[in-house]
Amino acid sequence: MANTPNLKPRSAVMTEGASRAPNRAMLRATGFKDKDFDKPIVGIASTWSEVTPCNMHIDKLAKAVHAGARKAGAVPQTFGTITVSDGIAMGHEGMKYSLVSREVIADSIEVVAGAERFDGIVALGGCDKNMPGCMMAIARVNTPSIFVYGGTIMPGRLHGKDVDIVSIFEAVGQYQAKKIDAKELKAVECKACPGPGSCGGMYTANTMSSAIEALGMSLPYGSTTPAITKEKKNECAEAGKQVYELIKRGLKPRDIMTKKAFENAITVIMAIGGSTNAVLHLLAMASAAGVELTMEDFNRISDRTPLLADMKPGGKYLTVNLHKAGGIPAVMRELLDAGLINGDCITVTGRTVAENLKGVKKARSITPVIHDIKNPVMNRGPIVVMHGNLAPGGGVAKIKGIKKLTHRGPAKVFESEEESFEALNSGQIVAGDTIVIRNEGPKGGPGMREMLSVTSAIIGQGLGDSVALITDGRFSGGSYGLVIGHVAPEAYVGGPIGLIRNGDIIAIDAHKKTLEVELSEEELKRRRSEWKQPKPKYNRGVLRKYIELVSSASQGAVTDNFK
Repeated sequence: MANTPNLKPRSAVMTEGASRAPNRAMLRATGFKDKDFDKPIVGIASTWSEVTPCNMHIDKLAKAVHAGARKAGAVPQTFGTITVSDGIAMGHEGMKYSLVSREVIADSIEVVAGAERFDGIVALGGCDKNMPGCMMAIARVNTPSIFVYGGTIMPGRLHGKDVDIVSIFEAVGQYQAKKIDAKELKAVECKACPGPGSCGGMYTANTMSSAIEALGMSLPYGSTTPAITKEKKNECAEAGKQVYELIKRGLKPRDIMTKKAFENAITVIMAIGGSTNAVLHLLAMASAAGVELTMEDFNRISDRTPLLADMKPGGKYLTVNLHKAGGIPAVMRELLDAGLINGDCITVTGRTVAENLKGVKKARSITPVIHDIKNPVMNRGPIVVMHGNLAPGGGVAKIKGIKKLTHRGPAKVFESEEESFEALNSGQIVAGDTIVIRNEGPKGGPGMREMLSVTSAIIGQGLGDSVALITDGRFSGGSYGLVIGHVAPEAYVGGPIGLIRNGDIIAIDAHKKTLEVELSEEELKRRRSEWKQPKPKYNRGVLRKYIELVSSASQGAVTDNFK
């Protein structure tokens, strides 16, 4: 006789027995009936918000998940968490709160799930930090869970070409360089974001949704589905049903989020040309799951993984094109056949990666969006972790779509993103320069701001092949060029980037994975003895708490690692 599954491993503590009559009374007020107390309770974590197009439709998707879970035999309860818009926060003080929001999302979902004792969780995310924030919470709580991506935005059309959010950032640089007029700038602005969904290229949102699918924590094809489609709503309903099956099986996130699964996720990120932010976020997710993952794992996997998807930035196609070409399963099929991913990893479907990929068509028979393994876009992955006397803890670069992989030039040092942006717009940056933006790290920023405004201005002014940039901040998934972020240790804690002076010669070699300042160890030691830590930029509130708690970027910039 088969064992009866425990459908209420967590919620029974608040629904069973005479002593829990007060708990049941409260639940009855939310709509529970007698029969519902015998069913598993599924929490639906919704990041719905009107502050960003990435999330403005997620309330409707949450309803589809709700209906699917109810139909399967669970009692669904929807609750909210926050989001911020990276695109709207970009280029000003608001971006300091973006990475912080990842921690708030993770903490808030953990708090509600911990208090309400859900037997399962379905989390829905849209904008960049939603995905890792939801996944960190799911890993911490470790009850049967599925992640659902809100979906990618459709491209805008202008002059017969696709445009997206990066198009308008680059148009600002073109306008500042007097390459386009105000009328053209307005035209791009009005067409770049035509409706709901996350930014359309292989930027951070689509990168992380793809990583989570490769990790096995979302349903196949879900990472690339456009936001406003019947397909996305059907996927949400299926996720609601499937979490019930996971509860029946007792299959938990940490059973899925293994070291081999994280290696699959990294491999897929390299194969699709994902955002450098994936390094930061996957380190954080692995930490939450109790999996040992390091910066060197990214270099090791990047060295062996060809770039297969020709995606923006630096490529031709948007995520909607990738979806039509077969999505992440088509990419994974190429990688599996080449022996580059682990096919025996279990997924939220209840099947292994290899089982999920049976019947998936080979890329070479479909489309130029996904190249086959014998004819890659690049022979290696585009994300490189660099080390040297300027970055003992590492720095992260993306080398796709750039002509020069080496650079040697004088430093022009800025203490904030705003200072560097003003210098660019006033013509102070010239070919051969190395822009250094410091005190923008996790603690020093605080919040490790993205530099999309600066990198887009560099490209827009035609300096992308002649100017390099290094920072202890980070970059948008839409950034490209010879730019190195996540430099660790950061300036605020005494890292070498805080010792650089104007005119110091900096040498970058992406081939050798080195980032060096041409100074003797004696000179660096002398400067270090003179260095004094800056005062924290905030004395109260969430940013001050973040300064006190956040770890190095090389450890994922997490706030709950107290080892």
